[in-house]
Amino acid sequence: MSLVMTVEEREAFLADLHVGVVSVAGEDGRAPLAVPIWYRYEPGGLLSFVTGRTSRKTRALRETGRCSFCVQREARPYRYVTVEGPVVAIDPVDPAELHEIRRRYLGADAGDASVASESEVMVRMRPEHWLSADYGKLDR
Repeated sequence: MSLVMTVEEREAFLADLHVGVVSVAGEDGRAPLAVPIWYRYEPGGLLSFVTGRTSRKTRALRETGRCSFCVQREARPYRYVTVEGPVVAIDPVDPAELHEIRRRYLGADAGDASVASESEVMVRMRPEHWLSADYGKLDR
């Protein structure tokens, strides 16, 4: 039996609330960088996350133009989705989108109280390559 998720299953799982881990090739020959991050994804769309404008992560994303992103369920039945693809934009933060992301993780009051900063940027990645597993399929 295959543990691979269907397109609909993997896109729904990625769209659910998880802390993701973005990974990007290290700059100047350093080891790859992997950092937990809050994000937003709608099936069929781009994956978006906010990060510091001058962070090591942003410098590496600009240099490589690609990243991978992984989300997982840490309780049984274990599941994960990993996507890899090009960074299609690194833009100034849209306050409404920032509030939407922060509401997902902090709730409405704290999310709405957050303020967009010029020191942050919105990164957008187009998922091209997918890996997934749903260990719940073993029980079916």
